[in-house]
Amino acid sequence: MKPIALQLYTLREAAKSDFVGVLKKVAAMGYKGVEPAGFHNLSMAEFRKVVEDLGMKVCSSHGPSARPETLQEVIDAAGILGLDVACCGYGTAQFDTREHIRETAQTVAAMARTLRQAGITLFQHNHYWEYAPVDGRLAIDWYLEDCGPDVTFEMDAYWSANHGANDPVALTRRLASRIPLLHVKDGPLKKDTAMMPLGTGKLDIPGVIGACDERVLRWVIVELDRCDGDMVDAVEKSYTYLTRNGLAAGNR
Repeated sequence: MKPIALQLYTLREAAKSDFVGVLKKVAAMGYKGVEPAGFHNLSMAEFRKVVEDLGMKVCSSHGPSARPETLQEVIDAAGILGLDVACCGYGTAQFDTREHIRETAQTVAAMARTLRQAGITLFQHNHYWEYAPVDGRLAIDWYLEDCGPDVTFEMDAYWSANHGANDPVALTRRLASRIPLLHVKDGPLKKDTAMMPLGTGKLDIPGVIGACDERVLRWVIVELDRCDGDMVDAVEKSYTYLTRNGLAAGNR
């Protein structure tokens, strides 16, 4: 089983007032790692120390995001956080036409080559628009033709379903050789609806995790963009679901 981490964007509201307190709660639940999306009142070095003192690891980071003009900042941040991976992600405008997809892929491929020279692997986090149809194929299919072998993916299985239009298990299996990080959400697979604790929605989470390549996958990462109920409770229930069902490993 792969270790469980939490994308800290999930608890962003609580983190605004007590970031260290949030990290303590996440550690107490049993999470083995965290993925920051901002550092609030801590420096990166301070953040890493708090995380490691709590018995967790920084599994990856959603900031600073890789762009051609930020690559040195990305390299420096990876060194501070103790990472050999770096993130990028794009909006709808970069995946809405065949030409935009090609331009995005070429940009990402160039960044990946530069970062590889510094010992860092670039990964791309997806939303639903990378898995929407463009000119008769999914945007991701066009993208894979152009991005080259150095780009890996932080597969967000929930978004890859594109609100129920796609089979996320099949898509995960197709990309398995490029997926070192897996984001797992759950919910009704409907647009503009709140998410739910893992195991209470419609995503085939066992199928998605089973479709990954265990030789490539490093972390299973819980992320819930928003829920109708208490978010801390949803985070804990998601951890319990994964560990009790033997889908990923925690610290308790």
